[in-house]
This record gives sequence, C-alpha cells and structure tokens, in this order.
Amino acid sequence: MKISTKGRYALRLMLDLAMQQEGSYTSLKDVSKRQSVSMKYLEQIVAQLCRAGYIRSLRGPQGGYRLSRQPEDYSIGDILRVTEGDLSPTACLQDQPNTCPGAAFCPTLPFWQGLSDVVNNYVNQVTLADIAAGYSQQLKDGEDISAGQHPCQ
Repeated sequence: MKISTKGRYALRLMLDLAMQQEGSYTSLKDVSKRQSVSMKYLEQIVAQLCRAGYIRSLRGPQGGYRLSRQPEDYSIGDILRVTEGDLSPTACLQDQPNTCPGAAFCPTLPFWQGLSDVVNNYVNQVTLADIAAGYSQQLKDGEDISAGQHPCQ
C-alpha cells in the first residue's frame, strides 16, 4: 500500500490547522506557504475535507479554514480514508463481507487480512493531536523546518 501525495498533503493540511490557535480561521494561502503545497492542490483537498465535515470554512477577510472538531477527535485513518478511500491492501478485502469467489479456499487471504488489520489498527489509534504533540516537541527542540524546505514533497 502506498499513500498518495493527496493523502500526505491532507494530513499536513489538517496538522497545520491543528497547530493554529483554537477556533481561529487560517487562510489557505498561509497554509500553502508553510507547507510548500500549491494553492490549487490544497483547494482540491479542502473540498474533500469540507464535504466530509472535517473542516469548516468562513468567507471574507477574516475567513479561512479550521478544524470542525478537536485534534484528538481525528484518527489518521479517518483523514487518509477521505482522500485515499479504503486502506485495504487488496481489492478482495474492500467489501465486507468478502465477496471474492475464491475467499473460502484462498491460501493468501489470511496474510492480506492480517496486513490490513495491522495497518488499520495503527492508523486508527494515532490521532491528529498525537502528531501535533510530536511536532510541537520538535519545535521546542529547535528542529523547525523552514518554509519552502519541507522534506516530504
């Protein structure tokens, strides 16, 4: 499984919003500069996150975007599924119950199910607040990344 650029940028956008003053709206232009992601690409991601109810928007000079809930209320799995869809490593695990005609005798199905369980359990247990706390600690330790030099392009 490989997380797309859209999924990675959605997580960075959500983290950026989580790091802002609670309740304040942040312009997409500011996020774009801080994260070194084009406005056009962020607009696509914002549209998906707004439709999912994960962020709120406000128009006008004091407008922008903010999280709809507290950072601890978002699992990384929730965020990734908005842009990536199902995180199953194989197509046969995307439907529940499994509708694959060979599921009853497939010798590799238990392996793929185990991998799916590990991935989903991990991304579901880590929250946006967890990542924000780790990043805040990096900032305190002087490991800030300058704008325009983000290593995760």
